[in-house]
Amino acid sequence: MSISFEIFLQKYESKVVELSRQTALSYFDASISGKPEDYQKCSELQLELSKIYTNKDDFEILKQIRQSGEVKDSLHSRQLELIYNSYAANQFDEKLLGQIISLSTKVEETFATHRAEINGKKLTDNEIDVVLIESTDSKELETVWNASKEIGEVVSKDVLALVKMRNVAAKQIGYKNYHSMSLELSEQSPDEIEKLFDELDKLTCDAFFKLKSEIDSYLSKKYSVEVHQLMPWHYQDKFFQHGPKIYNADLDSYFKEINIEEVTKQYFDGIGLNIDDLISNSDLYEKEGKYQHAYCTDIDKSGDIRVVCNIKPSQRWMSTMLHEYGHAAYDKFINQKLPWSLREPAHTFATEAIAMLFGRFASNPVWLKDIIGISQEEANKISVACYNLLRLEQLVFSRWVQVMYSFEKTMYENPEQDLNAAWWNLVEKYQGLKKPEGRNKADWASKIHVALYPAYYHNYMLGELLASQLLNRINSSLLETQNSESFTGNKNVGNYLINEFFAFGSSLHWKDLITKATKESLSPKFYAAQFVK
Repeated sequence: MSISFEIFLQKYESKVVELSRQTALSYFDASISGKPEDYQKCSELQLELSKIYTNKDDFEILKQIRQSGEVKDSLHSRQLELIYNSYAANQFDEKLLGQIISLSTKVEETFATHRAEINGKKLTDNEIDVVLIESTDSKELETVWNASKEIGEVVSKDVLALVKMRNVAAKQIGYKNYHSMSLELSEQSPDEIEKLFDELDKLTCDAFFKLKSEIDSYLSKKYSVEVHQLMPWHYQDKFFQHGPKIYNADLDSYFKEINIEEVTKQYFDGIGLNIDDLISNSDLYEKEGKYQHAYCTDIDKSGDIRVVCNIKPSQRWMSTMLHEYGHAAYDKFINQKLPWSLREPAHTFATEAIAMLFGRFASNPVWLKDIIGISQEEANKISVACYNLLRLEQLVFSRWVQVMYSFEKTMYENPEQDLNAAWWNLVEKYQGLKKPEGRNKADWASKIHVALYPAYYHNYMLGELLASQLLNRINSSLLETQNSESFTGNKNVGNYLINEFFAFGSSLHWKDLITKATKESLSPKFYAAQFVK
């Protein structure tokens, strides 16, 4: 190994490891408190951390080491590649970096603390979701849906400014725009991703629109309106990213008396992935000013892993808890003997796959019987509806991701275009929703990922593909069945995931990890076999 890389690595870790821990901790604290001073502290630490990666001299050293070909050891070589990419993404003007972080933090704070307001009453996201799902009054639905989009108008100018700043940064580094830069520096080929999404479009299009006519027929009766009069607020979700409740499976009723936190803990322990320590570090219930979504964060890559949720007794929050602790289990069981830089998932979508693999169980009748305790008779009764429900979720979600992926791609290619129109064109094309007449608002900016987690959303869909591929592998090699069992009490599942997937961290390229764990490269065929039929 080149001595210069060894020295570089020591200096690098002495700067990054502790600061990275402090930054992650400050973000966690801010998202819980919602206090401006906590967000300010987080912003300052993020800037300090990012500035390490803007260092031009360090980047030159990395370039020379990389070009020399002297680093032969596989772990050293992998660290070099990942650290190089982190520096490459930040080789733009330091002042611009400060502006991006500062404005991102401002937008983050707005999203965390903003509450939609109707007739002087403030509503949380959870409360909006309940109205959209339960109300049958079209006027009320329209009012609440409109209120849920207010945040877009509030942040749109700042979000557009961020998009333009990110593009300036990408061009300074030599990329055509921020979107393509993000993909390439996260070891994804823009052309390959584009091809995959085109394949997915073809794969899901007919099945989705056939299903959507079922949805429309059901909703038309429910709301007493003609099919052609159905509007976005009739689809029981702010973005139509979740499927409406058109099947007779009221899964929420199973969770009304359930301790979701306890169930999550027991389930993961039963399959050999104990998460008790992670649950005790987490913040799982609603609070004033608290971030309203859910996330998992690995604070220090040494075991301090935390989840933020806003649990309510519902199927959605059961699924969310399984999802987030899927992420958390992956982080926990990465081999701690790996170098610090490699103690993270192989890719964003690799950890999403694990989260999705587990999140799906909340609507699986076998899982509901094994874990929640519904009877075999009840499980049989809801079996078809549960499958239809999961299929509905998947097809609806896959079309929504097409909107997000295509919108972000076109937005970064040309931020000067009419983004309001571009958004609705894609919503109409992929989701078949009708734009409200005369509407010209920044609805695209009301989606938090567009603002704060750019060029990320497509990874959710790649995660779904990989989740189906992993499920197939587990079913065929461990459970000896092609049916989606619940894994309940089967510690072989945990052993497989730890030894064949989690433990490697990012020491393997994601393509190599998938081939190793599932015996073939990433393919949509398992997802298609599961849901597009």
